[in-house]
Amino acid sequence: MDSVADVAARLGTTGYLADEELATVVFLASRMQRPLLLEGEPGTGKTALAEALAQSLELPLVRLQCYEGIDASQALYDWDFPRQILHLRALEAGGEVDSDEAEKSLYDERFLLSRPVLAALRQAPAVLLVDEVDRADDEFEAFLLEVLSTWQVTIPEFGTITAPEPPLVVLTSNRTRELHDALKRRCLYHWIDHPGLEREVEIVRSRAPEVSEALARQVVRLVQQLRTRDDLLKPPGVAETLDWARALTHLGTAELDLASAAATLGALLKYREDSDRVKAALDRMLAQ
Repeated sequence: MDSVADVAARLGTTGYLADEELATVVFLASRMQRPLLLEGEPGTGKTALAEALAQSLELPLVRLQCYEGIDASQALYDWDFPRQILHLRALEAGGEVDSDEAEKSLYDERFLLSRPVLAALRQAPAVLLVDEVDRADDEFEAFLLEVLSTWQVTIPEFGTITAPEPPLVVLTSNRTRELHDALKRRCLYHWIDHPGLEREVEIVRSRAPEVSEALARQVVRLVQQLRTRDDLLKPPGVAETLDWARALTHLGTAELDLASAAATLGALLKYREDSDRVKAALDRMLAQ
């Protein structure tokens, strides 16, 4: 990536429309070989950015989905225990085997299972997506910090594996908890907010060209009204906007009306309570 404009253009070829601030921080993360930490509400395009980067740069995307209780071994590597047992049995069937040599042969590369972080280091250049890092605990953050500082992993039975080139790392957080300052200091940071009306219409037209501009504008206008409500359990993100616009188009809807909107809310809202509240206010919202 040669410039900020080049970043925006490359992402644009995948349908991801980045504003100048986001394109700038992506460019700097690439040039400075620093991880990029993206925070924002769910559905604002954090994960999609990593996917678009991998696609636009023609690099493999390696995804580590974080969750409560994840530990380093689930992110790094494991040994293929069933194959190791079969290997031992084959050695035993072949006759007398030196125990030390047999033990060494168990930790050969062919039995090493690379989990996402190790896979990204070995496949570099690559894009490593560490998704929803806020769901992991403090110990996992410390592990990540060490790997992102050295770009290498030491496996006691095997040795040290160092990335020939640091992967482009994107960490996402929905801010369900605060991340530690040490991890934040290692990263470049950007908050992704919901786009404004015109940009979201542009996103829909880019990602779903089959949706007419008139329908896209009606859909986005109503979605943006929903995001201002404080009684929804989960306000819709851009991904839900796209799903709703596509669903309406599949039904042959040329113009958003009360019947079509109510019938397709399942593409936009994911909680019954939210659907009930919105259905009760749809006629008023469509009239605005």
